[in-house]
This record gives sequence, structure tokens and C-alpha cells, in this order.
Amino acid sequence: MADAATWDTVSTLRAMHVDAAVGVTDDLAGRLARSGPNAVTSHRARVLPALGHQLASPLLGLLVVAAVVSAAVGERGGAATIAVVVVLSVGLGFGNEYRAERAAQALHDQVHHTTVVLRDGRRQEVDVTGLVPGDLVDIALGDVVPADLRLLDVTGLECDESVLTGESVPAIKDTGTVPAGTPLAELTGCALMGTVVAAGSGHGIVVATGAATEFGGVAVGLDTHPLDTRFQVGLRSFSVLLAWVAVVLTTAVLVVNVALGRPLLDAVLFSLAIAVGITPQLLPAVVSSSLAAGSRRLSRRHVLVKRLVCIEDLGDVDVLLTDKTGTLTEGRPVFLRAVPTGDDRPEDVLRWGLRATETTDGTGGNALDRALRAAEPAGSDDAVRLALLPFDHERRLVSALVRTADGTCVVVTKGAPEAVLDRCVDVPSGVAHALAAEFAAGNRVVAVATRTVPGGHALTVDDEHGLTVRGLLVASDPPKDDAADALSRLADLGITVKVVTGDAAPVAVHVCRQLGLGDTVLTGADLAVLDDDELAAALATTSVFARVSPQDKARIVAVQRRTGGEWRSSATGSTTRWPCTAPTSGSPWSLRPTWPRTPPT
Repeated sequence: MADAATWDTVSTLRAMHVDAAVGVTDDLAGRLARSGPNAVTSHRARVLPALGHQLASPLLGLLVVAAVVSAAVGERGGAATIAVVVVLSVGLGFGNEYRAERAAQALHDQVHHTTVVLRDGRRQEVDVTGLVPGDLVDIALGDVVPADLRLLDVTGLECDESVLTGESVPAIKDTGTVPAGTPLAELTGCALMGTVVAAGSGHGIVVATGAATEFGGVAVGLDTHPLDTRFQVGLRSFSVLLAWVAVVLTTAVLVVNVALGRPLLDAVLFSLAIAVGITPQLLPAVVSSSLAAGSRRLSRRHVLVKRLVCIEDLGDVDVLLTDKTGTLTEGRPVFLRAVPTGDDRPEDVLRWGLRATETTDGTGGNALDRALRAAEPAGSDDAVRLALLPFDHERRLVSALVRTADGTCVVVTKGAPEAVLDRCVDVPSGVAHALAAEFAAGNRVVAVATRTVPGGHALTVDDEHGLTVRGLLVASDPPKDDAADALSRLADLGITVKVVTGDAAPVAVHVCRQLGLGDTVLTGADLAVLDDDELAAALATTSVFARVSPQDKARIVAVQRRTGGEWRSSATGSTTRWPCTAPTSGSPWSLRPTWPRTPPT
């Protein structure tokens, strides 16, 4: 998509070998064979992998060996007991994990999507999994974009791209090109798979499908084999230790008994008895039962546990990397205030702004219009709208012709502040300062201006000049009511929180300041010039990662996992990373705030 965003319409059609008037006409099967189905790789409930997770424990292997040896020397009762314990332990873990995977698969399978494409000169509805590169696709309000599209035609198109970029405000789309190297969040001429059409409609050509899309690349990355948890590593180490102890002790006892002249069979049986005796046969069953009980308690709180061993690590979190939009914040713009620039009252500015919306019955519209509607002043508006010029991406304005209660006809223009103010006369000097302050606070701002026209006037774009600015309407994506309390609880538990978001840096920093988090920030552009070692060093001092892609997020998590904790000397300022021997009591070494828990020796 980064390449396709730099192509114009003619170049795109030529590269995809498609006629804009008829769409794909031949070799549909060949295109599908080359690109594969338009579906991302997703997790499927499979018996053998789920069973393999339970059988991978060295401790279970030790128990199986003990059972086999016991049966071989005639201790069938002991062998049967060990076998029952092994079966119960494996069965508990397998049953819970496979049931959770089936539940996740069932949720996935319930979702089916179709889309309208142009093929052989006629529009037809097809399943999205059958899309191929070169298909011409229509998208409209509420649609989930079915593939990565290079847009050929748009009408007021806006897409909610928060699933990929973290942006809480829908992205405005057009058909223009962008320079090479433009970040994902700024590919205005593209509609990306998995995003949602928030306003308008569009027509585009499929450039990538399935795992080759931006969304598909993220999904494929999530479908890789999960790393072992700390709990698994610790349990495996303990099991290996027990195995070595059993081998060494059994061998030593056997050698000593033979050296003392005891019968060989008695010496072997006595050694095996010791080996079985030091093996905690019920440990796997106890672990599986405890984790299964934990998963049931979590399910009552609407948490689906797909891997039992993750429960233990959930209680051992030291650093939490979290998204911002929709996680710490509401995920939608909320009206904050109206800032008058003249003698108007704030409610007057808001009412003028509400008159210039693309809704006729108080419903629909873009996210910002809905936020303004929710804050509508009390009392009915006696103004009547006579005409409307819809928003477009070149003007970045919407204008309405209204007749007020006293019969005056007024053109009301609302839109991007720079576009509105350029069309105004005698702009007060304080407007620029107020606008800069709102942008610095990470807020979204639209400007409202008006112009009186004669009665019977026909509204045209020429009327969007010679305006008088009325004020600014300010909105933001505010923190959730319980976000600060949740972060406070995490801090009390010794957990460091870092925000990783695709949103712009000023917005992310403003939210973090509101919630009491740090404000040291790195952007995706900054990460691009850092290698993993430099990023590991930056992680210790950075609390906000802004305008980062999904791939950047995965890299940050991977480096954080490898970095672990760090000890800093209060005497010399030098650092040492662990695993290492913990400092002795009274030494000048202290734990850095980024790793608040005492690490193991």
C-alpha cells in the first residue's frame, strides 16, 4: 500500500491490469490462485497442538518413565496410580484449553462479510474471501473495508482506522497521491482492510488481499507460536532439576547397594522406590487444577483464558504496554467547549456550528457532529436551513444557508480552522493564540464563521468568502472515568505502565499528563533510526510511544521482554542487567523504578 499510495489513477489501473469500466474480466481463477483467499491466518481449535501443550512438561515425562519402570518390575499398583494422575493432569489442562479455543473459533466463524465488486462490466455481490487484486470495490457508510484499496473515487469518505493507527478521529480520504515514505496513518488515498467507513462512500481497486494487507500482516504476526511464559520456564527448570536428582540419587543408591553386596534385584527395586518417592506425582494435577480454577473465576469476570499457563504470568506483570484509544480513553470525540471570538456567548457559537451539519433529523453525521449534537443547548432552534454545501476534502468545509427567527438569511461555514480563517476578514489577534493552545493540548478544533446574504440567495462556494469568525468548537477524546483509578491500582502493585499508540504525539502526551503518567515520548520516526540495543536503552526512560505502526508495537514488546530489569548503583551511577546475583543488603545498588519488583537471584 505504501507504493500504491504514490500512484495516480491511471498508473494504478495499469499496474493491476484492469479496465476501470469493466473490472476484472479474465483469469479470475489465476489471480485467486496467485494471491490466495482474501482471509488472514487466524487461530483454529486443533486437538493435537492443545494436547501437545500439556505433554511438553519434563515432569510429566519423568512420571511416565517412573510408571513404565514400576510396571516392568511388577509394581503395577504404583504404575496405575501414576498413570491415573498423569491422565487427570493432562485431561484437565487439555479440556480447558481446547474448550477456550473452540469458543474463540465459534466467535470467529459467526462473522461473514460480502461486498459489491465490478466484474465483467456489471456489479455483483461476492464473499470478501473471493476478492482478488484488481477487483473494483464499492464501500459505503458502515462497511468494513474488505481489502487494501487504492481509492479511485470518493464522496465525503472518512474511515475509522483506530484498529491500525490508534487514531480516535476518522481519517479523511481522497484520491490524491502522497510522497514515498509516508506513514501508514497518512495514506489518505488508500482504504485499509479492517477499517470502518465512518462517513461518505468510495470506489477503489484492490491492491492487496489476505496476509499481504496491512491488517493481515498484523494478524499473521499474532498467529506465531507463543513464547514460553516465565511460569513455564520455571516449572520446566524445576522438573529438569528433579529429573537430575532422581537420576543421580538412584544411581548412587544402586552403586552403594551393589558395593555392599546386596542382591542386584533388591538394589534396583530400592533405587526405583527412591526415584518414584522423590517425584511429586500430584504436582502436575495440582498445577492444572489450580490454573483451571483460576480460569473459571476469570470467566465469571468475562475474561477468556486460552492458555492456562498465562494465568500465573498475569499476576507477575512488571511492565504493562497499553494502547490509548478506546483503552485509556473513550475512543470517540467528546465536545469540551466553545470559544467565542467576539461578543457571542459560548452557546451561540455552538448553535451556529450545529446549523452547519450534514444531518437533517439530528441523527447520523460524522463523529464530531454527533459530539456537538450531544452538547446541544437547551431550547429549540428557530432557524430554518434552506440549502447545504456538503463537506469535501479540497475545501475542508461544510456550509449551510439558514433563515433565522427574525428572517435574516445567513451563510454558516464550519470546518478546519486554517481553511475557515483564510476566508474570514478582520480575524481577532487572539484567535491564533487560542487555536495554538488547543492544538498544544491535543484537542481537535473546528472554526465557525458566518456571512449575511440577501433573501432568496442561492448558496454557492463563492459565499464561503468574506466571512466573520464566530468562534472555535473544541473536542477531544477524554480519558475514561475509571482510567486514573486503574492506573493507580497498577502503580500500587508495582507495575510500570507505558502507552503505545498510533495517535499523534501531542494528543498522547496530553492524555498521559491527565492520567498522571510520564510525558517522555518517542515517535515511530524516532524508532526507525534506533537499533534494538538503542531501543532497549530508550525503554527505561520513555513512557509514551506515539504515531507507531503495529509492527513498531510488536518490536517494542519484543525488546522489552528481552531487556528485563536493571540495577543502578547510587554510588557510581553504573548499571547492570539481570539475570544476575541480587545485591547484598546494605550495598549501594538500588532497583530502577522501571523494574519495581525484586528480581530473582
